Amino acid sequence: MRLLPALALLAGSAHAQSPITSAETVPAANQWLQPGDRLQVRLKGLPGQRVTFLRGLPMPELNPALTKGQRGIYQATYVVQPGDTLHNRPIQFQVLRPDSTVLASAVSRSKVRFLDANIPQLAVTKGPLAYLNYGLGEDRLGGAKMGYLDSLVVLHLTGMVGGQYRVRLAENQQAWVPQDVVRLLPPGSFVPTSLTGSWSVSGDSLYDYVRVPLDARLPYRSELLQDPTTLVVDVFGATSNTNWITQRDGIRELGDVRYQQLQPDVFRLILPLRHQQAWGYSIGYQGNTLVIKVKRPPAKMRLRGLIVAIDAGHGGENVGATSTAGSQEKVLTLAIAQKLRRELEQAGARVLMTRETQATVDNGYRVLLLRQLRPDLLVSIHVNSAGSPAVQGTSTFYRYVAFRPLALALYEQMRQTGLKGFGNVGSFNFGLNGPTEYPNALVETAFLSNAEDEKRLVDPQFQQQMAERMRAGLEGFLRASRAQGPRGWLLKEPALR
Repeated sequence: MRLLPALALLAGSAHAQSPITSAETVPAANQWLQPGDRLQVRLKGLPGQRVTFLRGLPMPELNPALTKGQRGIYQATYVVQPGDTLHNRPIQFQVLRPDSTVLASAVSRSKVRFLDANIPQLAVTKGPLAYLNYGLGEDRLGGAKMGYLDSLVVLHLTGMVGGQYRVRLAENQQAWVPQDVVRLLPPGSFVPTSLTGSWSVSGDSLYDYVRVPLDARLPYRSELLQDPTTLVVDVFGATSNTNWITQRDGIRELGDVRYQQLQPDVFRLILPLRHQQAWGYSIGYQGNTLVIKVKRPPAKMRLRGLIVAIDAGHGGENVGATSTAGSQEKVLTLAIAQKLRRELEQAGARVLMTRETQATVDNGYRVLLLRQLRPDLLVSIHVNSAGSPAVQGTSTFYRYVAFRPLALALYEQMRQTGLKGFGNVGSFNFGLNGPTEYPNALVETAFLSNAEDEKRLVDPQFQQQMAERMRAGLEGFLRASRAQGPRGWLLKEPALR
């Protein structure tokens, strides 16, 4: 079906019983759709009407059993077909008389574009903190993130809903990218693909490196698998032309690296680590060469000489939680962080602070600062709050399962303060837990919304006790890492997915 771009303007009855109360796309947001996608619409009006959308497509009235007894609800779905055209236009709705003349019409507030598969829409990532989301879900922490991307990575866009573009990664694999971290390219570009060159593995005094030559900056996704510890990196749009892998002198953390061609457009790097506890990695591009940096464990598993970053949550205009008595999270987190700093410095650690005053510091800036400072570990300190004053206890949070041991070590020690346990929480989608460059954990010390917990939180002596327990947690994590020792060569294959 060929769709005309010209749509009627609102025109209809002005009396109280209007045939159309509301008419909109579902979701009610600007959309880009490609062939095979579903355009969903809903109209509310008088019952028993003949309603159409686009160029006369019918909209049936829903049975009241499906609308909790409400009548006059009309819905329809149209599957976009090859050759359909619609250029960022609102959707037209019409109510027709028995003789098919128009009784009333309306247009959606949101606009819809049908994409032409013959003219691919591409974009490139911009800025230092571009990232992909798994889907369109949102909460106060944002959408569930797939991972960060380097700048100038080329993405093939196949749709849009609201403020996010849909990205085709590979056959049957997609992601979503926020509009504010990409720049659209003009039409006419080819969808990026690449053959892989022969790659190399090397090391210097701090890192092991994997370098894979490509023809373009392709999107990627990474995961640290456990038992045995293995870094897996999928490069989308890449096909193997790797005829050898050169492993040079200086490699200390990587084992026998290899690859798999999972499907024609997904190239997987399999990078075994020699230690059970991973100490971080980063992925980026040098030109069009994909570079993976794998950090080695500290030479000595002790606080002396270790670089520990402490993040005092919130600050300045970002107050955080506030109790009924007026206690503020930003004040408490800084007080605890300063006490932890003294504890760690007395143990010989070098401490980096994301803030030392009541200044407003954006979380994105904190992540970039830590990326520059390259700590060995990060502890982010927060104060919890709940809608119920009965909820209380301490908890720790981590995002990646490889960093769970750090969060668990801190949690076990925080329980030694006498605080009730609220749990050790994984897959936490918070900005300071997002970096893969170093083990990190967030400590929600206690609930400011609970009177008993608040009494402890505002007590300087209890703040000191929490700082001592956090230091003990870091020491316990280091002891456990030291006890594990190097694993040498892999004893068994990782459970790859």
